[in-house]
Amino acid sequence: MSDEVRGTTRAGAGPLLLGVRHHGPGSARAVRAALEAGLPRAVLIEGPPEADALVELAADEAMRPPVALLAHVVDEPGRSAFWPLAEFSPEWVAIRWAADAGVPVRFMDLPAAHSLAQQETEDAAAGEPGEPGAAGDAGAVRIDPLAVLAETAGYDDPERWWEDVVEHRGGGEDVFAPFEALGEAMAALREEYGTGGHDRDLVREAYMRIQVRAAQREFGADDVAVVCGAWHVPALRRKTTVAADRALLKGLPKAKVDMTWVPWTHRRLSRASGYGAGIASPGWYGHLFSAPDRPVERWLTKVARLLRDEDRLVSSAHVIEAVRLADTLAAMRGRPLPGLTETTDAIRAVMCEGSDVPLSLVHDKLVVGDVLGEVPDSAPAVPLQRDLTRLQRKLRLKPEAAERELELDLRKETDAGRSRLLHRLRLLGIGWGEPAASRGSTGTFRETWRLRWQPELSVRVAEAGVWGTTVVAAATARAESDAIGAGALADVTALAERCLLAELPDALPVVMRVLADRAALDADVGHLAQALPALVRSLRYGDVRGTDTAALGEVAVGLAERVFVGLPPACAGLDQDAALGMRGHVDAVHQAVGLLGDLGTGSGGSAGKAGSAGASSGGAAARAGAAGSVGAGMRDRWYSVLRVLGERDSVAGVVRGRCVRILLDGGELAEGEAARFMGLALSRGTEPAEAAAWIEGFVGGGSGGGMLLVHDERLLGLVDDWLSGVSDAAFTDVLPLLRRAFSAYEPGVRRTLGELVRRGPAAGGASSAVTGGIPGFGTELDAERADAVLPVLGLLLGVGVEGGADSGSGARAGVGARASDGRGDGNELVGVGR
Repeated sequence: MSDEVRGTTRAGAGPLLLGVRHHGPGSARAVRAALEAGLPRAVLIEGPPEADALVELAADEAMRPPVALLAHVVDEPGRSAFWPLAEFSPEWVAIRWAADAGVPVRFMDLPAAHSLAQQETEDAAAGEPGEPGAAGDAGAVRIDPLAVLAETAGYDDPERWWEDVVEHRGGGEDVFAPFEALGEAMAALREEYGTGGHDRDLVREAYMRIQVRAAQREFGADDVAVVCGAWHVPALRRKTTVAADRALLKGLPKAKVDMTWVPWTHRRLSRASGYGAGIASPGWYGHLFSAPDRPVERWLTKVARLLRDEDRLVSSAHVIEAVRLADTLAAMRGRPLPGLTETTDAIRAVMCEGSDVPLSLVHDKLVVGDVLGEVPDSAPAVPLQRDLTRLQRKLRLKPEAAERELELDLRKETDAGRSRLLHRLRLLGIGWGEPAASRGSTGTFRETWRLRWQPELSVRVAEAGVWGTTVVAAATARAESDAIGAGALADVTALAERCLLAELPDALPVVMRVLADRAALDADVGHLAQALPALVRSLRYGDVRGTDTAALGEVAVGLAERVFVGLPPACAGLDQDAALGMRGHVDAVHQAVGLLGDLGTGSGGSAGKAGSAGASSGGAAARAGAAGSVGAGMRDRWYSVLRVLGERDSVAGVVRGRCVRILLDGGELAEGEAARFMGLALSRGTEPAEAAAWIEGFVGGGSGGGMLLVHDERLLGLVDDWLSGVSDAAFTDVLPLLRRAFSAYEPGVRRTLGELVRRGPAAGGASSAVTGGIPGFGTELDAERADAVLPVLGLLLGVGVEGGADSGSGARAGVGARASDGRGDGNELVGVGR
């Protein structure tokens, strides 16, 4: 093909070398213009040759960039590499042009089979800055060609230099001139810096030259276009022999690899390491590439629309003024057109009123963006990926790049299926969703998830494919393997909880067998205490998920009994750190025992479910009663253990204080007994540090101890008297403990305590305030204040109740009748109180 046919002149004969900046919109436009002018018969693109069989998918209407070529070792999917392509990537533009023109496309870089064989970690697949998928040299000092050219031109920012010389450059008559100029610049850099720290490029470039020669023989010396990083152009122009190039490739390691297309995101393109492509502003670049004209005006209009959606007052006048300011800044700075820097400064000054808070939103949503590409179903995928895609469509759970919150009601079939899928994926290490705190409900029928699909999750899916061909089969196999290989008893109980959440009945027998074996052999009370809460929490999920948890209940009761027996001796002779850890174990076991008692155990839990579903009332009631007696007996056993711990001097002070506090909150201490325990703990014979630890256990942390001291001046007086008698030397030692205990209180509670201490004991003595009633409260019921809640209570129960002092007794009678008639079960008032 002659130069006249090409419509312009280019230096020398041979292949049309189009050196580009990867993911540069200016390069993409220039490549399209050069291809339209040169009309080559074949296009070679920098990339792994294994992708030749996949290039035709780029013409599929379902393929929407950003996407990436994913290559991974067949036997080790975690060893992988990505070659991302955006709409504004020159390589993508070349592929699309060739598809429309009917011209064959081939990839000419070093095969992924060789590069992945030498890759020790996934991150080793990062090549020259901004280059996708090139394997680099660990620890090598590498130069950034664009940074060197920008510094030579007097710029301190390579992005700004690239915008000025490429992105803002108008189209000239010679479409090949930019490539010739950039090639000459890179030749000078290669002459100065050699490989610039990219030593593996010598091997890659040798393979590229072999591929270019083969294409020239097939299509003609002048009819081949090569799209590659500008850094490689001087090497492709260099005259070398085939033997020399083959010598560089001799002995390269090789691995068996698979390759496919996967969706990518703008956010991943913006990352300079890992799987990113080093582009600072992919959203801005995408706008420059797609805007037909007036890019600054169109960009600022997008910004205004975004800020309006966030309820900020931005008018058309703001847009006009921002455009004028951006143009003025560009002129003052000697730039041909406003770039991202000028538009950002204009947005901050005009639309954001000088604030960086809304500006950060603009950067996140527009400059970077949350665009997620799409790949057609015909793209190769492991069976697990196909099953996951099927489930996503069935459950209407589409992957999205932007983080979103998903509320699930597990009483609904679709939401329950979504919950099962997300829990199973978490078991497989595919972190598409992370559980979050539910708003407005703490019941087991509601879940909240935060979802965000990250491109590397495609690698996690490929890795998980070794466990099975479907999500449920893979999750089951992974759970069984994790149970057998678990290092601690708590890990097994946590796994049992996750199996229930993921609804993996086939995995539970294996997990339960391992759990029973580990529990029988583990004599460490700390391990048992850590394992019990997760196991008891698992019992909660049987009601809403319809899972039989009888076996879990039996194991939980056995663990609880072993904790009861082993806890007293385990709490003796502990140092400070171990005592704090044991206090945490006591709290966890207390919560678990309370929940275990509420749920019942064994068949009782199942009977409760059957009764609520409409089973025979007699049998269900009998079994529920048995379960309730088991729960009550377990609570009594637990409280007796706590009393033993609270009375033993050999037990660490922080543990004794916590046990006494639990007994007090549970109503297990007679009037004045808590003060007796405190008086003994704060007596003159007790070491100050041990007494301070007791106080920390009794009133410290988030246990509500501040309000207890506010309302019981007798306890506050004991603490005050003890602290006043501590010597100066001992006070220095106990101060950190006291600060840790009281620092968790609300500011209002601390202020009230300070006022009470400053005021001193109440008139008549501290004990007068509590004589004949609950500490800190009056001796008689205030009927008028109690009746004030009756109207709201009546609305909750569906009973017409009128408040007021005159109708108080009648209203109370009406509410009581509603709670005990045939429509209620006698427990509704308790439920409302909770």
